[in-house]
Amino acid sequence: MSFIAFLATAIMLAITPGPGIAYVVARTVAGGRSEGMASCLGTAVGGLFHVAAAALGLSLLIARSAMLFSVVKYIGAAYLVYLGIRLLLRKDEALAVGRVASHGARRAFREGILVEALNVKTALFFLAFLPQFVAPGQSLIPQLAMLGSICVTLNTLVDVGAVLAASRLLESGAARAARARMLTRTSGVVMLGLGGYLAFARRVGAV
Repeated sequence: MSFIAFLATAIMLAITPGPGIAYVVARTVAGGRSEGMASCLGTAVGGLFHVAAAALGLSLLIARSAMLFSVVKYIGAAYLVYLGIRLLLRKDEALAVGRVASHGARRAFREGILVEALNVKTALFFLAFLPQFVAPGQSLIPQLAMLGSICVTLNTLVDVGAVLAASRLLESGAARAARARMLTRTSGVVMLGLGGYLAFARRVGAV
């Protein structure tokens, strides 16, 4: 049940329009499908960097103090609630696609890695999100690595879809804005519910 909740939330967050989609679409507009796909691969590698950092950091944390790790999980649940509120309060706006120059697929790949690896919000999200779904009594690093890799895979699949449909994503229209608004609001509700549920559930069985 915990994995189903994780998967549902991860999928909802992956399809919510955000800076990552805007970046790969901008790359596609600048240099075509090859640069767009290269940027998707780059952001995936950058995302795996955060997965590795979170897995190693959290495993060291729990090795030092199981109680401190539980505190991190409570803080993480509160952070998820905060993200949910932010999503619900976010003003309606079109997906912003900045102008970037075409520099080739190889550079798009490298820049994609840097853009994602240096994204502090991604690091905070993994630290808050992944610990909520680890199973007590099992090795921590493999669990965090698997969950994080699933998140990165889902995000990358959505980014690839955005690249393939870049021309449609760039079209302005009320229908696209309405879909983006619905996804954002739904994600906000999911994050609020998940954060509240996890904060309450940890009273019964914290790792």
